[in-house]
Amino acid sequence: MAKVLIVYAHQSSGSFNAAAKDLAVEVLTAQGCSVEVSDLYAMDFKAAATVDDIKGEIQDPDHFSYKRETKLAFEEGRLSEDITKEHAKIIEADLIIFQFPMYWFGLPAIMKGWIDRVLTNGFAFSTEKLYSQGVFKDKKTMLSFTTGSLESMFSPTGINGDMNVTLWPIQNGILNYCGFQVLAPQIFWAPALAAAEDRKGMLEGWRTRLQGLLEEKPLSFIPLDSFDQKTFQLKPDVHEQHASKEFGLTVGIHLNKPLPPHSQMKAGC
Repeated sequence: MAKVLIVYAHQSSGSFNAAAKDLAVEVLTAQGCSVEVSDLYAMDFKAAATVDDIKGEIQDPDHFSYKRETKLAFEEGRLSEDITKEHAKIIEADLIIFQFPMYWFGLPAIMKGWIDRVLTNGFAFSTEKLYSQGVFKDKKTMLSFTTGSLESMFSPTGINGDMNVTLWPIQNGILNYCGFQVLAPQIFWAPALAAAEDRKGMLEGWRTRLQGLLEEKPLSFIPLDSFDQKTFQLKPDVHEQHASKEFGLTVGIHLNKPLPPHSQMKAGC
């Protein structure tokens, strides 16, 4: 039985995001999955990463380093209870779905705070365990979110720019960095601007996808062994293999070539 964690961030139970979250719970539960929801607003989850996240003494109070101090606190079992509860949920989960409205081309502050505090140094990543060798390489995750702008506005010629570029810092810089297998995002384009029938159609599309979600192949990212382990530059032989190809490797590592289309939005691209 697969275990699913939904990290959900919306203030209203009557929102489209709530409907998407509720539908995921319904469909995945019907498939026999165990589904748990971290409703961040309902939990009044603290977004700010502060010294209060650590129980007991601080190693260097005059030069406080959140990353260093929380790593030590994690190793010694001194993190605050709200963080350790989320750690337990992640450990149990086979799949984590982040459900949220996109704010300012990124995550809502409360969800970014969850990431800042819960993906703790030592728990979610370390200098030895990154990217394809990351801590969570056996777990899947995905973004499911609404936009305020139309799909055309998030295109390579649209005013907001390419959505693949917008997603790169989140999907690569957070999720892939921690080793997760990242499934293609579920994007609900501007539901607030859509007719009721169209919003219903969006949810039906999500229902259909959810029925096969656990078998989906993840997005492609460049494995860690493609990089020199001292400089973290792409190895010359890997660079040469792609020299004659039309597109770059990824949105972020594009070798001064055109960006690969849909690489952050569809598996196999």
